[in-house]
Amino acid sequence: MVGMRWDAQRLDLEEAPTLPGMPSIRGLLRSVQVPEFPGLTFHEVRAKSALNHVPGESAMPFPWTINPYRGCSHSCVYCLAGDTRVLMADGSQRPIAELRIGDRIIGTRTRGTCRRYVETEVLAHWSTTKAAVRVTLRDGTEIVASGDHRFLTEHGWKHVTGAVGGPARRPHLTVDDGLLGFGSVRDPATRGTSALDGTAVRSSAGLRVTGVEALGVELPMFDITTGTGDFLADGVISHNCFARRTHEWLEMDAGRDFDTQVVVKTNLVDVLSRELARPSWRREHVALGTNTDPYQRAEGRYQLMPGVIRALAGSGTPFSVLTKGTLLRRDIPLLVEAARTVPLGLGVSVAIWDDALHAGLEPGVPTPRARLDLVRALAEAGLPCGVFLAPVLPGLTDGVGELDAALGAVAAAGATGVTVIPLHLRPGAREWFMAWLSREHPELVPRYQQLYARRAYVPAEYRSWLARRVAPLLAKHGLDRQSGGTARKAVDPVITSGVPGDPDVGFPEGSLPTGGLPGVPPRGEVDAAPARAGTAENAGEQLSLG
Repeated sequence: MVGMRWDAQRLDLEEAPTLPGMPSIRGLLRSVQVPEFPGLTFHEVRAKSALNHVPGESAMPFPWTINPYRGCSHSCVYCLAGDTRVLMADGSQRPIAELRIGDRIIGTRTRGTCRRYVETEVLAHWSTTKAAVRVTLRDGTEIVASGDHRFLTEHGWKHVTGAVGGPARRPHLTVDDGLLGFGSVRDPATRGTSALDGTAVRSSAGLRVTGVEALGVELPMFDITTGTGDFLADGVISHNCFARRTHEWLEMDAGRDFDTQVVVKTNLVDVLSRELARPSWRREHVALGTNTDPYQRAEGRYQLMPGVIRALAGSGTPFSVLTKGTLLRRDIPLLVEAARTVPLGLGVSVAIWDDALHAGLEPGVPTPRARLDLVRALAEAGLPCGVFLAPVLPGLTDGVGELDAALGAVAAAGATGVTVIPLHLRPGAREWFMAWLSREHPELVPRYQQLYARRAYVPAEYRSWLARRVAPLLAKHGLDRQSGGTARKAVDPVITSGVPGDPDVGFPEGSLPTGGLPGVPPRGEVDAAPARAGTAENAGEQLSLG
């Protein structure tokens, strides 16, 4: 972490206090490790600015965001030993440790129903240190990787190590699993890649796993991000990790550092108060929860949100909060007070209603019932709260019974609105989910392959079908009406694809502030973004759903 770019968040100190064994970082207040968060390090910094402006060309329904934290303890890093050979676009091979951004390599893409080799580019490259595991194949190939790393098998993407139950449960390699690729012995480097482009991916008996052995040591590991989401590592198809751009900007490691090094803007409230007091501030809608959840675990220690809420409300600035955590309950009294003076919106994402599905797909995330208890508490306090019912899983949670139960629970909790969002499968999530589906519900694999054949989103036909199925349920539970009791002109665009930040995605009523509430400070008309459920193009921020 030497040489982090702290210039925008620096202290008037030549050298900041750090933990033993950690480098001194100019501009860092201090680094903290606490027993209640084992494995995490909090880097306390002094922010130079608090408000982030959303690009003007974006259709996001808010012009400003605030992110109290950078980094996430819930992400994964997938790494390989530095001498692992990567197949280059010119047919040569190069150790992964020697790759550079911009290098042309070979990856794969799915075309129709077939995965094929294609040329791609290295977009990011970093290193870390992780416990080493050796994977041995029948053809003699040996690959040293971390337990988190994933390879493509005949039954989808699998981690090197895992468990069949408990919190470590995940698809993982076992003896006789067949990997896809060429293998190190048959790697096509000698025949170049001109004939390789577009060739179908296949497996062979030689690529079956014969052993997965923990080496008992930690070794330097390397990973890359590519344009296709994968690459050829020692002749087998290997998953890459998608770079975390905010940590890269700070010149921190985009792999393990993003998972374990959380940047905390300790002076955020003071900086925000100064920015909101400027004569030029127009009191436009400010959104929280757009990049990282403001109520993640670190908030329990640093308690930045109470000050943020007071500053926004005190300046007459409308704001919204989107979260999937339950720590927001702590601040309900403050939100009630804020709602008397400024428009505000609150959003909670509720993913999978079925307990068994939740345990398998969302380990470590608050249960849907816990999140609906939060919605209920907000409603009882007289606060608006929109719910994102996301994702709806085709064949698993899109039945009338499942949707009826979920929407009934949402309505009973007092939600002011709901947006129903079908599952989307972007690279990375797609492979993990399909591997899980193959193991748990193999009968649904053909349907998913058809629905998501060449896209991350379900086709329009499915969305229309789901809309027709949901419409009478919305009416049944009173969710087709606004909180004031006036029927909406139409239920669309309740059914959308993707998540907010993607095209054609609506925000449920209550999740965005609406203008015209009584008690707005007399400094002028509040310039709030309209509470609409229109399109929302990606503005470089990802909302914390799921």
